[in-house]
Amino acid sequence: MTKTDPAPMAPPPRGEEEEEEEEEEPVPEAPSPTQERRQKPVVHPSAPAPLPKDYAFTFFDPNDPACQEILFDPQTTIPELFAIVRQWVPQVQHKIDVIGNEILRRGCHVNDRDGLTDMTLLHYACKAGAHGVGDPAAAVRLSQQLLALGADVTLRSRWTNMNALHYAAYFDVPDLVRVLLKGARPRVVNSTCSDFNHGSALHIAASNLCLGAAKCLLEHGANPALRNRKGQVPAEVVPDPMDMSLDKAEAALVAKELRTLLEEAVPLSCALPKVTLPNYDNVPGNLMLSALGLRLGDRVLLDGQKTGTLRFCGTTEFASGQWVGVELDEPEGKNDGSVGGVRYFICPPKQGLFASVSKISKAVDAPPSSVTSTPRTPRMDFSRVTGKGRREHKGKKKTPSSPSLGSLQQRDGAKAEVGDQVLVAGQKQGIVRFYGKTDFAPGYWYGIELDQPTGKHDGSVFGVRYFTCPPKHGVFAPASRIQR
Repeated sequence: MTKTDPAPMAPPPRGEEEEEEEEEEPVPEAPSPTQERRQKPVVHPSAPAPLPKDYAFTFFDPNDPACQEILFDPQTTIPELFAIVRQWVPQVQHKIDVIGNEILRRGCHVNDRDGLTDMTLLHYACKAGAHGVGDPAAAVRLSQQLLALGADVTLRSRWTNMNALHYAAYFDVPDLVRVLLKGARPRVVNSTCSDFNHGSALHIAASNLCLGAAKCLLEHGANPALRNRKGQVPAEVVPDPMDMSLDKAEAALVAKELRTLLEEAVPLSCALPKVTLPNYDNVPGNLMLSALGLRLGDRVLLDGQKTGTLRFCGTTEFASGQWVGVELDEPEGKNDGSVGGVRYFICPPKQGLFASVSKISKAVDAPPSSVTSTPRTPRMDFSRVTGKGRREHKGKKKTPSSPSLGSLQQRDGAKAEVGDQVLVAGQKQGIVRFYGKTDFAPGYWYGIELDQPTGKHDGSVFGVRYFTCPPKHGVFAPASRIQR
């Protein structure tokens, strides 16, 4: 997961948390490249990044011979090198150790700051460990060199109020976490940051799904029961999978594992995880729906905006808690009813969406007209409400028989009969070829042979044939989606 660059444009005044830091002297002008290393740190003025003449790119590439000439030129100043380090591109971040060494060779104090971001070389080194943009190995090399020269792990950027450990946790670089904590004072591991609700590095790792950094912090004594300004322990700031886009199945699994790790790390004397972090895994899906006056096959409203049909309620493999699966009316979803290789229900691609039970409500049917009656939802079979989803399997099933149309019209408010010409979703014309129950979803469905090849199949779904038509001419739709 690639992190965004939290680097600021200009630092605000210092806060109270930096009162213990060593005073820094302003720099009236850029130091000479041959100047010996100073005894006190300074803040370097901002400068633009140097680029070769008639250069084709807008960023500095240390692998380019013309850029290398600038990088190793003694006349290139420390502010200019800081400007190069600020460029959030792999070409620069992968060479953080080379560029950092050039800055030190020009007499830079190990705790000098970049005037634009108020960040030290150690801050930049920890950022450069970010996966996808940086190189953890190069970042570790520079960090070890800086710490050996006396770099202060407790120094904070005035803009983000983050110290080096906070950056290492934010960018999920466990190797850097180990290096920073190896010789740091004990209080550093639980130091807090105001930009993260005064949470610790463990809070920062938890809120950004940084599993590797979280494990490393716990190994080095980070307090899993420490509360931030909102009274939350790290386990409580792990993003809720129910609020994630479920095309990110891997992130949901990481969130589940991270929350479990942090819950189990809290000392038993605190007795808070099981109380503050409820788990509904063992509540049957049918009871959950009954309490809300819902059942499978009901028309529902998701987040007050998207309409669809309720197809699933129960626990899942991708996250803890109870989830509902909805087949949306329009292709505004994330899946086809399966997540991470586990099928929970069946629907067309991009029309499946999972959400927490609290995000759905029963859709209000339109009042019946004198021409067409509003179909009632048939009684659902709750045996379809499962705990964990079933793995998909292929196999032939017997072809279902279509029920009596006359009885269905009277009982379920069917709008059309087999052979009728209908309009599907207000757009596609076709002829009704089937009406009845199916194996792929609960409720009663119309099978329609479309006039044009804009359908999904030839009248069969998952090996079960409901009617026969040319390929790509078949489509299924609920009564609410067709009109004569």
